[in-house]
Amino acid sequence: MTTQVALVGGTGKLGSIIHTVIDELDGFKVVRVLTSSSDLAEVDGVDLVVDATTPQVSIDVVRAAVERGINVLVATSGWSAQRIALIRPLVADAGTGAVFIPNFSLGSVLGSALAAAAAPFFPSAEIIEAHHEKKVDSPSGTAVRSAELIAAARAEQGPVSAPHADQRARGQQVGSVPIHSLRRPGVIAKQEVILAGPGESLTFTHDTVEPALAYAPGIRLAVPYAAQARGVVVGLESMIDIGIRS
Repeated sequence: MTTQVALVGGTGKLGSIIHTVIDELDGFKVVRVLTSSSDLAEVDGVDLVVDATTPQVSIDVVRAAVERGINVLVATSGWSAQRIALIRPLVADAGTGAVFIPNFSLGSVLGSALAAAAAPFFPSAEIIEAHHEKKVDSPSGTAVRSAELIAAARAEQGPVSAPHADQRARGQQVGSVPIHSLRRPGVIAKQEVILAGPGESLTFTHDTVEPALAYAPGIRLAVPYAAQARGVVVGLESMIDIGIRS
């Protein structure tokens, strides 16, 4: 039996990569390609909705899927824990699944997980993330997710040390972790998590240089997983055994 997929935002860069990967998956077929401005009623009758739109449109895509009892895979950035919390009761009531993937790169997921594992040992943590100049939202979903994982890992130690955080130049705090966002040409996606303590620092860096190659393994994991999921699931770390769970 073939799982029929509606791909919303399928004409964008990430959507095109997702489309290519799904075309190579056994048992899955993209039967409808929608843009961010399409009528979401077009998702009627499919088995899985994949969202690769924009932060402004994504919430409507998720609601349209959930209201129709369709599982949804969210590849759109901009979903914080607080925003996802608004969707949880809707998903629970519908008995469906909603899978949120801030970043399909396995290297990025591992980098964030390693940083979170090390965070309890350092009083200071800050994140610098850089993306191309056309990325609208900041901080990135990956940086937000990394900060949330760090905060969760430091539950016993409490917030990180972030002096002068009231100053705008000190970045936006997520889970007490300052995040600094760069938007410039010549970069695709890069993140540094810098942990520091007395006399030393530890930096975890991930750099995406070829999105199609970097994201494909994660997409191959996420699409079949999302088709069968129940409830809300966040991050590829929920699908691979690296000791971090949502």
